Amino acid sequence: MVKDRNSIESIYKWNIDEMYSGKEALEKDIKRVEGLIRQVKEYRGKLVTNKDYLYQALKTSEDASRIVQNLYVYTHMKQHEDTRINENQAMATKIEMISTELSMATSYMVPEIISIDEEKLNEYLNSKELSFYKKYIEDILREKPHTLSEKEEEILAAASDISGVAENVYDMLSFADLEFPEIEDEDGNKVKLTHSNFSVFLKSKSKKVRKSAFESLYSVYDKYKNTFASTLYGGIKSEIFYSKMRKHKSALEGSLFNDDVSVDVYNNLILAIDENLDSLNKYVELKKKFLGLDTIHMYDLYVPLTEKFDIKIPYEKAQDIILNALKPLGEEYLDIIRKAFKEGWIDVYENEGKQGGAYSWGSYDSHPYILMNYHDDLNSLFTLIHELGHSVHSYYSRTSQEYLYSSYKIFVAEVASTLNELLLINYLLENSQSKEETIYLLNYYLEQFRTTVYRQTMFAEFEKLTHERVENKEPLTAKEFTDIYYNLNEKYYGKSCDVDKQIGLEWARIPHFYSNFYVYKYATGFSAASALSQQILTEGETAVQRYIEFLKSGGSDYPLNQLRAAGVDMEKKESVDQALSVFSGLVDKLEEEL
Repeated sequence: MVKDRNSIESIYKWNIDEMYSGKEALEKDIKRVEGLIRQVKEYRGKLVTNKDYLYQALKTSEDASRIVQNLYVYTHMKQHEDTRINENQAMATKIEMISTELSMATSYMVPEIISIDEEKLNEYLNSKELSFYKKYIEDILREKPHTLSEKEEEILAAASDISGVAENVYDMLSFADLEFPEIEDEDGNKVKLTHSNFSVFLKSKSKKVRKSAFESLYSVYDKYKNTFASTLYGGIKSEIFYSKMRKHKSALEGSLFNDDVSVDVYNNLILAIDENLDSLNKYVELKKKFLGLDTIHMYDLYVPLTEKFDIKIPYEKAQDIILNALKPLGEEYLDIIRKAFKEGWIDVYENEGKQGGAYSWGSYDSHPYILMNYHDDLNSLFTLIHELGHSVHSYYSRTSQEYLYSSYKIFVAEVASTLNELLLINYLLENSQSKEETIYLLNYYLEQFRTTVYRQTMFAEFEKLTHERVENKEPLTAKEFTDIYYNLNEKYYGKSCDVDKQIGLEWARIPHFYSNFYVYKYATGFSAASALSQQILTEGETAVQRYIEFLKSGGSDYPLNQLRAAGVDMEKKESVDQALSVFSGLVDKLEEEL
């Protein structure tokens, strides 16, 4: 039974009232930020005339942003405690509106800063007041060659609503309009196929169920493939349009620009995977042999090597396991984890109306908070240590950097969380109590690697190929999309797997293809974490100190520089090769166990 929130002990609930004691404190900050919004508007048109105006505008904007972050985080976390409470919904919506108002009020600042004469701006930045904002303004100036006139920018902003149409159509078609047929489950019961239970059926021990789910799902996508193709083609053309307008050489280059990531990183990831497909196929061959299959199909890839390993891990036991698993990171790191467990950082258990899933959040002025829906199992253990990785990263960055430079980029966001998981896997394997447990853990980790590194890189290669074709003025229809996608699956799995023709349609059900050139970050983040975790386990203290400094650097530098200082250069293919060697070694270990 899911409990009412009031019946859950306080030690298992986060203490977000440390941020705001009640409505009066909230209203006080709302009034403050409304005053700051009025104030920042007063500097419009003045930044070019006087360095004091520029400083005051930046400082006022920063102060307002910091308060809005507190308000936004608190009201949304309060809403997530029980999403049924209207008062909390209303307050969260109110803060969203204030956040939008602040964005609109400060929208003049970037164009005005860009318009300031370079010599004058350098003079400004050498002043005592503005020197702190030097990197912030340099980031803005990086955009200068790709920033258009005020009128042109206005037109692009107005067109932004149109650019989202392709994704909206995809969402409506895929999640609202598509109807999947019924199939028979393992017990012979008729069950309606859905997006969520499809993955469950692919893990079924019954080949008949797996095949039925696979063929039934893609038979529906086959009927609508032309619509999906038109939608995806439109999304790609939109991305290319914006990259051209912004004077980037390609859509890929334009997407990587914000993180200051070179195209070499993207290309080297694909190249490294291409050169290491033998390990993937060896893993698939081991699966085929262990499962007793004459041939292994695309719908067999997700079947676990063992039935779900039934191990109960109560929350208190999970804390002990995590503290032991993370010992290689040193006492300072462990002390932060202990604070998280003891000082009201974590909302542990499910309650009626609580938001599902898990996340790590918080504001600059609060400690991190973690929302969990803990279920005393291995998956919950991994989720908890993952979110703690995000939280410690945020804790270090916020306590080491000023507010303006405390937020790290998405490119490095998954490194700390994944590294925690890798240390956990290492610890659990070292302390495995049985052969069955070892096989289960190896399979769990290898599947994480296969789906995060190999699969996401295949997605990234699909995006690269399709964008290049459109940039070369080649039309893409359902046939071209399907052929490209099928050929990639053949390249990745063809040596070990019977590549079913239906897999060619999988491109139609991947929502990430509407967030252009995003998925590669999963693979690079996992690869970086893998390389860094191996350094920590082999080098010890020296590698730990480099890693802690990386966590402390927040947004004070660009992601590639931060990772390079930590000990991994993602511009070099060898960094991905190092991670893939870990995968290869674990495949060999699995072979020994089987």
